[in-house]
Amino acid sequence: MSTHDEKEAPRASHVGGLATTQDVERIEAPVTWKAYLLCAFASFGGIFFGYDSGYINGVLGSQIFIDAVEFAGAGAVSESRTSLIVSILSCGTFFGALIAGDAADWIGRKWTVILGCLIYIIGVVIQMITGAGDPLAAIVAGRLIAGIGVGFESAVVILYMSEICPRKVRGALVAGYQFCITIGIMLAACVVYATEGRSDTGSYRIPIAIQFLWAIILAGGLACLPDSPRYFVKKANLPAATDALARLRGQPRDSEYIQVELAEIVANEEYERQLIPSTTWFGSWANCFKGSLWKANSNLRKTILGTSLQMMQQWTGVNFIFYYSTPFLKSTGAIDNSFVISMIFTVINVCSTPISFWTVERFGRRTILLWGALGMLICQFLVAIIGITVGFNHTYAAPTVEDPDRTLANNISAVNAQIAFIAIFIFFFASTWGPGAWILIGEIFPLPIRSRGVGLSTASNWLWNTIIAVITPYMVGSEKGNMKSSVFFVWGGLCTFALIYTFLFVPETKGLSLEQVDKMMEETTPRTSAKWKPHTTFAGSHGTNGPYMKTEGV
Repeated sequence: MSTHDEKEAPRASHVGGLATTQDVERIEAPVTWKAYLLCAFASFGGIFFGYDSGYINGVLGSQIFIDAVEFAGAGAVSESRTSLIVSILSCGTFFGALIAGDAADWIGRKWTVILGCLIYIIGVVIQMITGAGDPLAAIVAGRLIAGIGVGFESAVVILYMSEICPRKVRGALVAGYQFCITIGIMLAACVVYATEGRSDTGSYRIPIAIQFLWAIILAGGLACLPDSPRYFVKKANLPAATDALARLRGQPRDSEYIQVELAEIVANEEYERQLIPSTTWFGSWANCFKGSLWKANSNLRKTILGTSLQMMQQWTGVNFIFYYSTPFLKSTGAIDNSFVISMIFTVINVCSTPISFWTVERFGRRTILLWGALGMLICQFLVAIIGITVGFNHTYAAPTVEDPDRTLANNISAVNAQIAFIAIFIFFFASTWGPGAWILIGEIFPLPIRSRGVGLSTASNWLWNTIIAVITPYMVGSEKGNMKSSVFFVWGGLCTFALIYTFLFVPETKGLSLEQVDKMMEETTPRTSAKWKPHTTFAGSHGTNGPYMKTEGV
């Protein structure tokens, strides 16, 4: 990291009130530690996503919660009610992500996230009253409302971070969002474990109540940060865009670095507006689906790319691994403590994600997705093959007085090998597809449709999250599909599809500004995109004399 005094400012001319440059390498100020930390703070929003996904399994296991939702002495929450309680969050997040696409253009990126925090808090309050009145209604309504807040946050934090982060560290900073998701999952597991022995309502209210903390920290911190300069440019408010960019880059307001970067953003906005003119509310959503399916730079292709990347992130089977693999393995008698094995998986998830901070900027987005898909499919197929030959699928009855349904694996070593390959799979996912899909959806959309494109892509993640959660019990249930280890052939096959899809359709965006990404997708194909280099600036080639330059105060 360097300060702005260490480098000479770009030699620039002045056009339309803003400085411009022809040097494609000097369209941003050098990155300072202050600027880095300002941009990194927003990634804290990932805690929401991870914690909210992780705590509910422990709450459902609380006997006091079971007594409240079902009846005193019930052994567990019924399958239908469990499905409703778990999936209703994803329903809320799906619609929240779509609504957030509009809200981010109406009130700004940071205020949309803050609004999401407030909605989230309301949902948490409603969940806290579970046990009074109709407990099921309280937990379901609360999770639905909290889900809308998580939808706002999960969509717009990615949008906000992509727009404010310096191009040279944007991938690493957005990967921090996925890192915070993994930390949220781990914190949820620890809180649930610490409270599961309580004999009062704290066994489920404490895990629920801790969610207040994440909302307060994120909302309070963002209130002190500037909004996205690109949002202000979209609103033709150049003085506000200049102030915001100066704070984010740690530069004086009249710095030529700030002038040049702002000129680049404005020139790109004017260029994109010629291609995607302003229209009605319905027309602005329709713009996301305009263009040819066969043209790599069309809005339709970008929308399909964003939504399919999030779909395939779910198709990797990672949620199955975290929520269903432990009961699978426990039923073989190979492990005694399900919490220990789930924590091992969670710690691997947390520790592997920071590797992407370096690899995503060193090797690129496309490269890590290709290698990640290859590593995951090998692990999935090995787990499946071992399982159907000598591992998980081969058990024998070993009943005891305490557990008349107890079974043991014929070959404990084989099951342990399956556990090892599942752990390696988590490493590959956490260091590649986990952060990679989030990074790309924030980079590929042009400014006029960026908020809605990111919203649609995030909604796709939650939609497929829900679909997989619903169908998985039918795939592996002993009285239904009973696929056992064969289910890993499904995930391996889908990882193979993700590998092929990445090779054919995913471009390389490493080291490019968001404006340069637009130009790269216009001039190259996904398979040759890594070789593309910017050859001119938008401000230099398209000028900055449009309506945006008429605003005084710059």
